[in-house]
Amino acid sequence: MNQPNTVTVQILDKEYCITCPASERANLESAARYLDGKMREIRSSGKVIGADRVAVMAALNITHDLLHKQQHLDQQASSSRDHVRDLLARVDHALASDTDSA
Repeated sequence: MNQPNTVTVQILDKEYCITCPASERANLESAARYLDGKMREIRSSGKVIGADRVAVMAALNITHDLLHKQQHLDQQASSSRDHVRDLLARVDHALASDTDSA
C-alpha cells in the first residue's frame, strides 16, 4: 500500500516509487507518462538498444526541446520589451508635445 506522499509510476514496464508532495502528484504522473512515451518512441525506432541508452537519448531530446522553447520565449520577451520601450517613447513624446502646446 502506498504512503500518502509516494507515487508509483511505470516507465518502460518498470515501476518506480517516488516521494512527492500531494500537490505535485498530477504533474509527476504527467511527467512520467511523457517520459515513458518518449522512451518508447526511441526504443521502437530500433536505433538505440538498452534501457540506459534509451533513457539518455530521451533525456537529451527532452532537454533539447526545453532549451529550444526557452530560447524562443527569451526572444519573445526581448521583442516584447523592445515594443514596450517604443510605446513608452511614443507616449513620452506625445506628452511632451502636449505640454509644449499648452
